[in-house]
Amino acid sequence: MVARSLAVAATRAELGIVQIDSPKNLATDAIAFAANIETAATGAHGDLGTGRFILLHEPVEQEQWGGRFRVVCFAKSPLETDLGSDDQMSDVSWDWLTEALARHGASYGHEAGTATRIISSGFGSLAGQSDHAELEMRASWSPSSDEMAPHLEAWQDLVCIMSGFPPAIEGVTALNLSR
Repeated sequence: MVARSLAVAATRAELGIVQIDSPKNLATDAIAFAANIETAATGAHGDLGTGRFILLHEPVEQEQWGGRFRVVCFAKSPLETDLGSDDQMSDVSWDWLTEALARHGASYGHEAGTATRIISSGFGSLAGQSDHAELEMRASWSPSSDEMAPHLEAWQDLVCIMSGFPPAIEGVTALNLSR
């Protein structure tokens, strides 16, 4: 039932999604996916967003999870340097995740996460590089039902929004603008 729920998840045109090996020893059952922003589909160039989605399952409810399922995800994207230095950016990225979960109707609890802003400056032989920034989100939550498609779709939105693309909103067609 869970696998069927994931199979019916809508996929974002901006993303290339592949199933990858899931980490061992985290749970009895697990399935994992990797996503990367596709240059061919978006017309964007350069360093683009990426992410990982892992769905963990235990046959018996796990007290620390608050259920039998746990989603663990990662998303990373380049960021304009001035946005990377904005203290509010971490809060904004968490809001992007919770809003995506709500927009897709994903019921959940026991959420946790970190948002990391990284600003890099080159020195020595790399002194010619301009400063650059990245935003990383590591999050987990426990789905409240066996319907997993909304969780996978919300994670896709997070990766895309962090990479500068609009959220997927049913009935609204995004303009195909390159970044």
